[in-house]
Amino acid sequence: MNISLYSENGSSDLKNLIHLDDETQLREFDLSELENYKQYNPSLMILDMEKDKVREFCAVRKLECSVLVVVDEIPQNLTVRALTYDYIKKEINETELNVRIKALLKTYETKKNLVKSAICDELTGLYNRKYLHHRLDAEISRAKRYGTPLSVLLLDIDYFKIVNDMYGYDWGDILLKKIAQMLSALVRKEDVLTRYGDEEFIIVLPETTEAQAMIFAERFRKDVEKMEFIPANEQERHPITISGGISAYPYMEEVEENSNTVIRYAEHALYHAKQSGKNKIVEFSKMNPGC
Repeated sequence: MNISLYSENGSSDLKNLIHLDDETQLREFDLSELENYKQYNPSLMILDMEKDKVREFCAVRKLECSVLVVVDEIPQNLTVRALTYDYIKKEINETELNVRIKALLKTYETKKNLVKSAICDELTGLYNRKYLHHRLDAEISRAKRYGTPLSVLLLDIDYFKIVNDMYGYDWGDILLKKIAQMLSALVRKEDVLTRYGDEEFIIVLPETTEAQAMIFAERFRKDVEKMEFIPANEQERHPITISGGISAYPYMEEVEENSNTVIRYAEHALYHAKQSGKNKIVEFSKMNPGC
């Protein structure tokens, strides 16, 4: 947890009253640093400043954190748009201050966990299918607006059912989590990594051409081919391979393409990779029209 404390001169007396545990960090800033608040990813912002300056800062922003405003008196018309917020009056009571801070941090953690559970896959921690469509449509709109490339890579673990049948579903889950970890280590911050189906993963690659996506996919395919997967009681590694299909936006200028369209292209390419021997990546644009 990160607490950011903002005051007129960057040195508030509140600092000496706040009780921190081992998992919470407190940073102090003066008002000139308010505009840079996002880079510190605060769980809680404490605003120890004049009411008018609080109003000026909060009026034009929706803060994705908890906010505690220190005031001389409880305001009647001060709007704070935040994940959750509270006020505390001067003179500060130390016990009350820490109770309020603890409650705000707890509320922040709870709401963040609820958001995460709604958009993330429970097993792998990756984004889920619902979130994928939301983000992919947004990225398509951005690519269309700025004329930038966009690619989608759909990956599927070959013979995944055999792993489940031979070693049990627990080892299937271990393999899925391992693949997810490997992908997470390769993707960029701006990419959208999603668990799409039981053994399928989709990566949305903004500002990436189909050829560039192919380089990424081939690198990962080779990494999977060499991975050490040795289920319990086995003496040798179980060979693992992966197949993939790549699509790019736009493909047909005259068609209004959306997330469903672009994913469908990638599904066709993946199907072709599976039908032609597995352990390969196929680009949709290079398929024959009849495939």
